Amino acid sequence: MRKRQQLNTSETKRGQGLLWLFGVILSIQGFGSAITEAGWNTSFGVAGLLRAADVPEWGTLLVGCAGAALLATAARRRYAKGRGA
Repeated sequence: MRKRQQLNTSETKRGQGLLWLFGVILSIQGFGSAITEAGWNTSFGVAGLLRAADVPEWGTLLVGCAGAALLATAARRRYAKGRGA
């Protein structure tokens, strides 16, 4: 029983870390691409790929918002875990 509980804890930590990682990556790529494109008229990363696929300019902001949502989910899970839930 205890071994199974340790395995679940390890998987939870790994999943939590992935939420933080993907949230940060998507936030930087989305919002950073939008800022770079607006300020310097150039695109990188996600924005470059989205432009090649003929996605509107606000598509990069959606990527940034998806990253922010992942970060909020990760923070909420961490807070709930700290409260004993």
